[in-house]
Amino acid sequence: MDVKQKEDIREAVRKSYGNVARIESIAPSVDQTASCCGSQPITPDQLSAVMGYSKEDMENVPEGANLGLGCGNPVAVASLKQGETVVDLGSGGGFDCFLAAREVGETGLVIGVDMTPDMVSKARKNAGKAGIANVEFRLGEIEYLPVADNTADIIMSNCVINLSPDKPGVFQEAFRILKPGGRLSISDIVATAQVPDDVQKDLALVSACIGGAATIDDTVAMLKKAGFEGIKITAIDESRSLIREWVPDTNAGDYVVSAVIEARKPVVSQERF
Repeated sequence: MDVKQKEDIREAVRKSYGNVARIESIAPSVDQTASCCGSQPITPDQLSAVMGYSKEDMENVPEGANLGLGCGNPVAVASLKQGETVVDLGSGGGFDCFLAAREVGETGLVIGVDMTPDMVSKARKNAGKAGIANVEFRLGEIEYLPVADNTADIIMSNCVINLSPDKPGVFQEAFRILKPGGRLSISDIVATAQVPDDVQKDLALVSACIGGAATIDDTVAMLKKAGFEGIKITAIDESRSLIREWVPDTNAGDYVVSAVIEARKPVVSQERF
């Protein structure tokens, strides 16, 4: 993939996310969820319930934080502890960040990173309205994280890495900013079969979390090359029916699936090649 193709993908995704932020800011109560992962005829809360979030989760975040963009619940897998530092890749309106902020407490910190100015602005406003002081939002690309080395105890992400045209770069950056012994807790879309060429080239389907999905084997290889160990990828086959609803005119559920991706940075890092 050349530089122009990568930039075309980034611009398409940025535009899609920006549209979601603006639509939700203008009409947050609409029943048709405008999502990068397709258009859902249900509300964000209904979609999040399907993804494993509790009613309490949805009631304890600022209004407008939950945009229904996820494909799982990385906070539930993360086993967060008081005082930890969390970095959320592609933080959107801040939904997972606000849930994580409750778990890490006043002595912890949650940093959300998103490449869309509208999303960062929306998330900051949400935090301000709710008076949540242990979370901050930074504008940046997940391939070039605005976070110092060895900062995070855990990195979360929810249906975002599939959107990147440089997934090895994302995992390398994740490795860089994790503390030794730090861990990944990621919900994402992965391919269980070869994604058709025409789907991979369709920017609308890439922005809908389908066209850019990497295979499970390729994801494992990228994580290993970045330096991670303890890699575990758990496919959620039940998600296929929901994926078919995202893009009903395709057979996407036949070749992509939601998955939980876990890994950790070694306590003693090995030199990487």
